[in-house]
Amino acid sequence: MKGIGVLFADKKIKLGAFIEGGAQERGIRAGTENVAGIVGLAAAMKEACAGIQNKQDKLLPFRNKIIDSVMKFDKVHLNGDKEKRLVGNLNFSFEGVEGEALLLQLDLKGIAASSGSACTSGSLDPSHVLLALGLPHEVAHGSLRISMSEYTTEEEVDYFISTLPEVIRKLRGMSPLWEHIQKGETFKI
Repeated sequence: MKGIGVLFADKKIKLGAFIEGGAQERGIRAGTENVAGIVGLAAAMKEACAGIQNKQDKLLPFRNKIIDSVMKFDKVHLNGDKEKRLVGNLNFSFEGVEGEALLLQLDLKGIAASSGSACTSGSLDPSHVLLALGLPHEVAHGSLRISMSEYTTEEEVDYFISTLPEVIRKLRGMSPLWEHIQKGETFKI
């Protein structure tokens, strides 16, 4: 099956051929274009961009409400800047909590979330992005990624905010390291 994608590049950037043998896409690749995919992608992009400011305006208070609530936890880190971030994407790391256990507990409560970054979904390893930002392995391993969309409701945000403390308390209560973390003891893993 043929796929479809978009590459947005400055005209000053000289791109080499991706697939040799044809003149399609100004010599960048060979092969027949996926016309149906191109038309579908264009329609999807048009729909996604329609009213984008209204979508962002709706999500901004949700994002801030979640950040303000979650940052009240002890030993939690907001990964990334509070303001300079995608409005519908949040990433936190909770010390003394395993990311996979956090996802399972949230899933049992009907909350869909992810651990780490999108490019490491399905992997039990902590996000290489969080590690590159300087988070220790054990802290990055307790990360939670929350994504919201134009369909997210205030009721869903409130449910998440009211459910998360119970889940974090439960997991930290089961953690053999939580007591040591609270005392500021560090470990080499």
